[in-house]
Amino acid sequence: MLPGQRPGAAPAAGGFAVVDVEATGRSPWRHRVVEIAVVLLDGQLRPEGELSTLLDPLGPVGPTHVHRISQADVVGAPRFREVAPQLLEMLAGRVLVGHHVSCDRAFLDREFARIGVPMPAVPLLCTMRLARAHLPEAGGFGLSACVEAAGLGWYPAHTALGDARATADLLRHCVRERSCPPADWAGPLREAALLPWPRLGRARSRRDCAEVPLIRREPQFGPWPLGAEPPAASLGPAGAMGLPA
Repeated sequence: MLPGQRPGAAPAAGGFAVVDVEATGRSPWRHRVVEIAVVLLDGQLRPEGELSTLLDPLGPVGPTHVHRISQADVVGAPRFREVAPQLLEMLAGRVLVGHHVSCDRAFLDREFARIGVPMPAVPLLCTMRLARAHLPEAGGFGLSACVEAAGLGWYPAHTALGDARATADLLRHCVRERSCPPADWAGPLREAALLPWPRLGRARSRRDCAEVPLIRREPQFGPWPLGAEPPAASLGPAGAMGLPA
């Protein structure tokens, strides 16, 4: 069963995987992923499940002032190799979606390459490109500006789960705009479904071979008064969250 999938539900048959990563820096070659979130959508953009966790980057966490992740937050967090089997299962057969998706894809490519797993040439869908075409009133095309222009409300920026959920909402908004012709997802969805994906067994990096619990950073929603410091995201052991029945 996929992480975040309802008990008794049939395995998902394709769809979209909305991905966001927070990293220790801007270079996929020199920096590491410190948090990852995946939001699953079916072919009609309906939510199916999600996963998020902090990751141990095996070094400094980088710009805490941006992503608000401290070094203490990642103590005991899984390494990328330890969540890679779940990620491969979630991403397999799906179109990869992100805001400036090539950046998220590049970080995933490098993280998988470090453990010897080539990531397939999966079809990509970029909400930044969609926003440029269908949200001309946006003052900029970063995720925050696009979300504001779409009237989607406040969201907890620079948390992987907050960004992934906002990106999924932005995708739905853009495809419903009158300026956006009816999208034909059949080609990319079919292409994604036919791609062969690698599989990985459970990591054995811990001495006791026990499964490593995911550490979910649950963002605190606002909005907060201008200039106010929002509370820190709460940390919990549940890395995946099912959807209501």
